Amino acid sequence: MKLRYLLVSLALLPVFASAQQPERENFTTKLARERHVPFSGAVRVGNTLYIAGTTAPDLATRGTVTVGDEAHLVMDEVQRLVEHAGFQMDDLVSVQVFCTDLANYDTFNNVYRTYFHGAYPARSFIGAPKLLFGARFEVMGIAVRTAR
Repeated sequence: MKLRYLLVSLALLPVFASAQQPERENFTTKLARERHVPFSGAVRVGNTLYIAGTTAPDLATRGTVTVGDEAHLVMDEVQRLVEHAGFQMDDLVSVQVFCTDLANYDTFNNVYRTYFHGAYPARSFIGAPKLLFGARFEVMGIAVRTAR
């Protein structure tokens, strides 16, 4: 009897395992499409969204961009990805900011805080000597959608 129960349980294991696999959806960015880069801008797995390193779009064509303007541009791009995936900025639980000049910390923070209404996500602000495409900031994060 125990062997029979074990065999039936083992036979149903793949059914239960596949039924519990969360749905996965990939999101791309305009920059990623244009440059044919091998990554997604964000990936949603179940109720969690993983946001790839994101920079301000079209910096090369904008001419002179202030530090504050670039901070807004990169955060607008993050917000666009988050909302396109069906999340809100307040769903972010972890954020990493890479910055080529740590003297821009206060300027970035003044912009960053305007994107949240509730508690801020856990965050690190990391100095980086150089970022792709001449960016001053690169932002990546993780969002978790909870029941509203």
